[in-house]
Amino acid sequence: MDNMLVEWATQIAAAELSSPLPRRWTHVQEVAERAIEVRSVLGEDADLVLASATLHDVGYAPRLAVTGFHPLDGARFLRDEHGADERLVRLVANHSFALLEAEERGLREELVTEFPLLEEPLLVDALVYCDMTTTPDGDRTTAQDRVAEIRSRYGDDSVVGRFIRRAAPEIFASVERVEAALAAQPR
Repeated sequence: MDNMLVEWATQIAAAELSSPLPRRWTHVQEVAERAIEVRSVLGEDADLVLASATLHDVGYAPRLAVTGFHPLDGARFLRDEHGADERLVRLVANHSFALLEAEERGLREELVTEFPLLEEPLLVDALVYCDMTTTPDGDRTTAQDRVAEIRSRYGDDSVVGRFIRRAAPEIFASVERVEAALAAQPR
């Protein structure tokens, strides 16, 4: 267990989100709780996913919002200001199918050039699972209800609405894979 990585991630996320965005901070803390719950299927990478879950929305912090696309802004912050682990930064940059939203925003090339998708499907799926089964207020939810909530909050014709409609099948598949892995664990 890499307690130092998790403690560092928690300190960074708290410093950037807790005061300016308390609701986002609550969401992030509960996404991290989901990561603790799935650690049994992640092996030696459990703490990497926990740190990524803790930092996945750091790019929403007002002082970090350069492009307005939080996965890219957060990943750049972690890379440039903290020299963070490359795998962690790539998970943050690509969490919850961010590439599809990057396309909607005209930022696809920047995202793929700077932060290629991590070729570790279980880690990517685990972070999607944690994020997409947690409401903005930190409550547990289903992926279907989370997608519906995002569509309702942003509207179907918004950038986020168009992205989430496109990403929904992939989100649901990721969540199903993680749920299957968890169900296959010995009790």
